[in-house]
Amino acid sequence: MVTPGAKREAVAHAREHHGLSERRACSLVGVSRRVIRYQPIRVDDAPLRARLRELAAERRRFGYRRLGYLLAREGMTPNHKKLLRIYREENLRVRRRGGRKRALGTRSPIVLPDGPNQRWSLDFVSDTLTCSRRFRILCVVDDYTRECLALVADTSLSGIRVARELTQLIGLRGKPHTVVSDNGTELTSSAILRWSQERRVEWHYIVPGKPMQNAFVESFNGRLRDECLNETLFTSLAHARFVLDAWRHDYNNVRPHSKLGGKTPAEIAGQRVWGHAPRHVGIPSNSHHEGAGLYL
Repeated sequence: MVTPGAKREAVAHAREHHGLSERRACSLVGVSRRVIRYQPIRVDDAPLRARLRELAAERRRFGYRRLGYLLAREGMTPNHKKLLRIYREENLRVRRRGGRKRALGTRSPIVLPDGPNQRWSLDFVSDTLTCSRRFRILCVVDDYTRECLALVADTSLSGIRVARELTQLIGLRGKPHTVVSDNGTELTSSAILRWSQERRVEWHYIVPGKPMQNAFVESFNGRLRDECLNETLFTSLAHARFVLDAWRHDYNNVRPHSKLGGKTPAEIAGQRVWGHAPRHVGIPSNSHHEGAGLYL
């Protein structure tokens, strides 16, 4: 009997079955009468539990720390230990998905840029429509702010198309100093080489078979697939573009980033502050596509 609860039960048993007084029972058990008479007073956690369940249902791939950032924005700042306890009591753990085997050994850290718009990272992600037709997504990420600058979805993305998308992006944000990518055929084409020379943008290719050298966009690809692609059934290419655009806005302006201290990429870039995320994303009424509301 080491816990106060066990000692309370022993005192109650002695008084009920042996007819001892409270003073005598406490003396035999070795506990203060104040401990026996203590009545715990806890704050009602019902609103916190309800809001935590709502956020966990809306953000099914968020853990308790990231959900805590969202609660703090709404004025709820529970202790992290209490938040974890409630998170476990409500059985809101994120289900782990099986992953590939990863290489072991030491890795040198990537040098972080000093400011926004200095280095962009490019990569491709693929997915499938409900009709089994595959499509690709061009991901462009700012390595300093972690912003997703573009998500271009199409069934085919050639080097000419990539150069055209980058030109439009430069018109909106300005020219970066360096662009980092792997050695894919689209990114090593003559169209990209000519574009980098004309725009005077340094293009850095990582070592083949070393995706960790492009870690920022690789990490972003994991978040994109885990929180959007694996959670959504795309019925058409228009549906995919609509959902990706909504998710990109949410990622940049609402979703807290753990490496940014719970802030959003837009806050780091100084463009705007976070706002409320759309709880339901569907297809516009004039698009005439089925599957509206598949992305939550």
